[in-house]
Amino acid sequence: MKTLKILSLSILVALTGCDGDDGSDGTNGTNGTNGLNSLVLQTPLAVGNANCLNGGVQIDSGLDDNGNNTLDAGEIDATEFVCAPTITNASGGAADVTSTNTWFTQAKRRVEIAQNRAEAIEIAKGQAKNVILFVGDGLGISTITAARIMAGQQAGLAGEEYELSFDKFPYSGFVKTYNVDAQTPDSAGTMTAMMSGVKTDVGVIGVAEGISRSDCASVAGQELVTALEMAEIVGKSTGVISTARITHATPAATYAKSADRNWEDVSDMPADAVAAGCEDIASQLVNFESNLEARFAGLDVDGIEVMFGGGRRHFLPKDAAFNTGDAVSSVEGDRTDGRDLTAEWQAKYSAGQYVIDQAGFDAINPATTERVFGLFNESHMLYEANRSEDALGEPSLTEMTAKAIDVLDNNDEGFFLMVESGRIDHGHHAGSAYNALTDTIEFAKAVDAAVKATNPEDTLIIVTADHSHVFTIAGYPKRGNPILGKVVSVGNEEPSLAADGLPYTTVGYTNGRGFKDLGNETDADVAYSMEVVNDRQDLTTVNTESSGFHQEALIPLSSETHAGEDVGVYAMGPGAHLVTGTNEQSLIFHVMNHAADFVAQADEALE
Repeated sequence: MKTLKILSLSILVALTGCDGDDGSDGTNGTNGTNGLNSLVLQTPLAVGNANCLNGGVQIDSGLDDNGNNTLDAGEIDATEFVCAPTITNASGGAADVTSTNTWFTQAKRRVEIAQNRAEAIEIAKGQAKNVILFVGDGLGISTITAARIMAGQQAGLAGEEYELSFDKFPYSGFVKTYNVDAQTPDSAGTMTAMMSGVKTDVGVIGVAEGISRSDCASVAGQELVTALEMAEIVGKSTGVISTARITHATPAATYAKSADRNWEDVSDMPADAVAAGCEDIASQLVNFESNLEARFAGLDVDGIEVMFGGGRRHFLPKDAAFNTGDAVSSVEGDRTDGRDLTAEWQAKYSAGQYVIDQAGFDAINPATTERVFGLFNESHMLYEANRSEDALGEPSLTEMTAKAIDVLDNNDEGFFLMVESGRIDHGHHAGSAYNALTDTIEFAKAVDAAVKATNPEDTLIIVTADHSHVFTIAGYPKRGNPILGKVVSVGNEEPSLAADGLPYTTVGYTNGRGFKDLGNETDADVAYSMEVVNDRQDLTTVNTESSGFHQEALIPLSSETHAGEDVGVYAMGPGAHLVTGTNEQSLIFHVMNHAADFVAQADEALE
């Protein structure tokens, strides 16, 4: 406590009464005894004090009766309180520097927008007529951040402040991606979790963890039911889109059951698995309707209405006579059983349209099309950056998404659609941030197209990833520095130098094939024909922003790898409020189920 001695009362004035004229001054009297000191004690009061709720100061005063220069408790003659005022307004006056700041007002506006969107979201179970699940394969948080900056810089902005379409969604959270048996996951196990609500092993499709990978006999009894299958059962239209092969792990997990993700066609399977009756993934796609009906007695469904992707080779016989116009290989088909699954599909669905190129895609009239099967490449579809190089043309992910919705919404019962951007993953595996980010930007455009084509009152849209990659944004580049450029720090114009005296890039990889300077090349996969380079390079004269530049990597590997950290999940529409916090990846199925009431309605349909 702090004691202040502010006034001495030792001065006493003697007053002498007088009558008549003043006489002459008399002699001084005898000095009196010293008086008592007056003491004041100030004590700070914390917020919440009973006398000063907002804090303040307690002031005690009194006479120092015992002369110890301390205001003891028994000497306090008076107590007063000086309380801090109650803050009733955060604007105006001294708060102006905060409340009028652009960052402050922008964030305040975002809260208002989010609140309005939240109030408009229907939270009751079963309110979603339509469900769209977007999966950015390998779309980790660092990839989203870098793509956001790149898109902003392409728009002439500094970049960091830009927003991708799903950045604006009202709800978001995190997803733990590990597989049941793997710390760092693959797409097969993670997509199975999202589609069925059950986490499973790495490398298996649509089956529970009781499976033994590559063991055909272990499939029986482990088959899971997916959201797409339930949508079929309840009478909704269904669709699957991927820029990868339509038989690749992520799209396959919507419709297939397989002990191994690599069993894309019969030629990929061991002979004993074929002999035991296991069906390859491409065949399962074409036979989806009959396979699903065989699992549930009395069920009658009409099959998947929209299938867009790559991977023709898994549907065609290994015979050059079946090559299509943009075949890259001398023999396009891989199938060793002689089956032409594209012909089998057309025989099953005579009203359906099979298309292989941009012209065929453009000719689809969604208002009159019952179903469509589009296989636009022998293998994966091209990267967005080199899509124009396809001999017969390929539609973009945005075009496929918009057309799929236009076909699927012909059903008054609604639809389920899964859209995968598969080549984000492939760009990273090849060590090309340019390809991964340009495909991410296209992915964001496809999400925006879906938002604009649907009603948020009856359509749940979820955007997420299956897993991340070892892709980093590092160093201390200044604001607006090109995201693919070399690090230039705040206040400088020349690249910063590392401890080895060499410049370095903002984005890079922990492992992979490492540095490549391929100029204007737009196909990241060219790097696979080149040597792995993992020692430091002098980038002084290298244009690291070019499409053909592949970032340096620390650990030499033949292919850059997935990463094990959480990924983001974003949602809007009925049920979106359930997307919050950190969750197991299997939660995504249950959010979709809450929104569309898949399980209860499917049970009812099967009674």
